[in-house]
Amino acid sequence: MTALILIRHGETDWNRDRRIQGATDIPLNDTGREQARATAALLRERLDGSLPATIVSSDLARARETAEIIAGELGLADPRAYRGLRERSYGEAEGVGLDEFRERWGDSYTAEVPGAEPWAELRTRGIAALGRAVRDHRRATAPAASSLIVVSHGALIREMIRHATADELPPAGERLLNGSAHDFVYERDHLRLVAYTGLVA
Repeated sequence: MTALILIRHGETDWNRDRRIQGATDIPLNDTGREQARATAALLRERLDGSLPATIVSSDLARARETAEIIAGELGLADPRAYRGLRERSYGEAEGVGLDEFRERWGDSYTAEVPGAEPWAELRTRGIAALGRAVRDHRRATAPAASSLIVVSHGALIREMIRHATADELPPAGERLLNGSAHDFVYERDHLRLVAYTGLVA
């Protein structure tokens, strides 16, 4: 069994301005860096000395830098990046403001956007990437080191929550806060949600 803590990356300028990012590689802003440090402080307090041996991330800059900040604050090894943990591609919607998105395509969770990655493919990709990260973690750490921090993106983490809860959570219209942490257990190739936090309307 491996305990997973899935963390959404810190804020970017596009998050602040409510623009769709998707696979566009936008860096953290200063607020996002502060959020990463605050998340690290919460993890240190919560884990109470039993720090996880491994932290990994998406290969996009905003997730990678969030993971690097957390690793530095907690004294962990440099994070390994996985392309499979990157955000959903939103096709023609990338760079578009949220209000314009809704005018052109409707609700962001059900809209059919030209060129966007299908939700089912995002779920399959995310599950496969988590499985690979867990297997790499288990090979590289002692048996007692059973926790893994994963820094990824809102849509991917949301889809992992939906997968683990048979699509019951999160409620429609809610999104994950930047820097929020969500607890899972990965056992026998199955993902189980333990707790999720940081959802806002």
